[in-house]
Amino acid sequence: MDLKKISLLDCTLRDGGFINDWNFGHGDIVNLFERSVSAGIDCIELGFLDEREDFDINRTICPGTMEMEKVFEGLSKGNSKLFAMIDFGTCGLSNIAPAEKTMLDGIRVMIKKKVRHEAIEFCRQLKEKGYLVGAQPVSVTGYSDSEMLELVKEINDLKPLVMYIVDTYGLLDRTKLLHIFELIDWNLSPDIAIGYHAHNNFQLAFSNSVALMERDTDRELIIDGSAFGIGKSAGNCPLELLTAYLNGHYGKKYHTSQILEMVDTGIMKIYEKHPWGYQMQYFLCASHDCHPKYPQYLLQKKTLSVKSVDEILAMIEPEKKLAFDRGHIEELYLSYQNNEINDAQSIRLLEKALEGNEVLVIGPGPSMGREEGKVLKYIAASKPIVMAINFVPEGYHLDYLFLSNSKRYMQLSTKLQEDRELLSKVIATSNVTPASGDFGYMVDYAALIDADFEIQDNSLPMLLKLLNKLKVKKAVLAGFDGYVPEMGKNYLKREMEYEFARDYALRLNDYTGGVIRGLRRDMEIVFLTESKYETQ
Repeated sequence: MDLKKISLLDCTLRDGGFINDWNFGHGDIVNLFERSVSAGIDCIELGFLDEREDFDINRTICPGTMEMEKVFEGLSKGNSKLFAMIDFGTCGLSNIAPAEKTMLDGIRVMIKKKVRHEAIEFCRQLKEKGYLVGAQPVSVTGYSDSEMLELVKEINDLKPLVMYIVDTYGLLDRTKLLHIFELIDWNLSPDIAIGYHAHNNFQLAFSNSVALMERDTDRELIIDGSAFGIGKSAGNCPLELLTAYLNGHYGKKYHTSQILEMVDTGIMKIYEKHPWGYQMQYFLCASHDCHPKYPQYLLQKKTLSVKSVDEILAMIEPEKKLAFDRGHIEELYLSYQNNEINDAQSIRLLEKALEGNEVLVIGPGPSMGREEGKVLKYIAASKPIVMAINFVPEGYHLDYLFLSNSKRYMQLSTKLQEDRELLSKVIATSNVTPASGDFGYMVDYAALIDADFEIQDNSLPMLLKLLNKLKVKKAVLAGFDGYVPEMGKNYLKREMEYEFARDYALRLNDYTGGVIRGLRRDMEIVFLTESKYETQ
């Protein structure tokens, strides 16, 4: 193989923008660009062209080519070819000046399968304006072999600079990648390069790139990378790994030290605020060949174990996998959670046990530490039935433990298996299944959720609805402080914490306060410790 036919494209300023909304700051844009030029990178992608965006010299997403000129005005591109990218349909030809009036050498076009014919015609019009064109069919894993061959035929007619293998969700392993490469390589016109844009969901971006570079082919290859792998979801192939590998194995002369300076001076401060890279959610989406928003949506609910998330993702309909459908995944979530049972016996036993008693419900809020004396004094004086929600408070004898959250149960499962007496006191909703043995009581999940609220299975409203159904006349609440957006201030135990957005916390408080006001028509609800729910 002619080793000089391997080129690198730096997509730091474009794909990296998914991390920081393309707001690198003009000084860092110049720094990252000039160091990439100094490193001898063959092709540099300057950013997105998107007519829906306003011009901002600090961002690498511009409404048109002339605005992009302003961002990079006066800079030398050295021996590098410069590209921009268009997600087809987001930037019309009127916003794209003829190539000779810009510093751009080419434009890469994201081609979605459902509009591929129109996108290829758009590429043809870009060629007429004098640009080198990169045809970028995204999510190549969504094509059958026959569909890919039809696409190759259209691209042969187009004659772009390069046709890309874009592994949008990082689904490809070496075998699958090389199968697609060989299919394209055998049928694509020999004067069209093949490019590869990897994502790192399976930690395979670099090894896959190496596998492709090692193929015995006379075709020109263009491999994408970004400084420190910055990019959408799990990130891209790290550019510094590619330059070091090509220097060491193929005699290239890239200045890897300049890429390391990019990382040190421009990228690490972004990473510290908004880290990217291999994460559980990206592994899950790659495992199920689905859009990364699906596992993200399920994990954000904070109610499911990873095992449950994995099982729900396996239920996604094939035609809905690569385009996120919120309604579909919510339907699957509720179906999975709604393990309907006949809970009549549990209801009957609990109703009898609670009859005539006040119930103290203990939550995991920080007030359980601040106001512990008040809680203990109340228990000593009133001798209520003591019940906790989704956690076991230290120093308290529990009569019951209410479990409605599979994730919280998994955190407690070892303790419950060791304490059989406590396991017998568990009141679990039907979406929570025991690792072994049986819970003392099982109640129907579907009967307690609120289909009209975005968080349908909020634990405190669910338990209060259950207590109302059990004809409890008075419930005393301790440790239900309400939510604040600051990390580390919502739970007594730090390991229970997760991050709240401000509006999300306020909506939770407002909703829970409303449920409590409604239930007070049938039962007395008293806050023993300070709570934001009381002020809603």
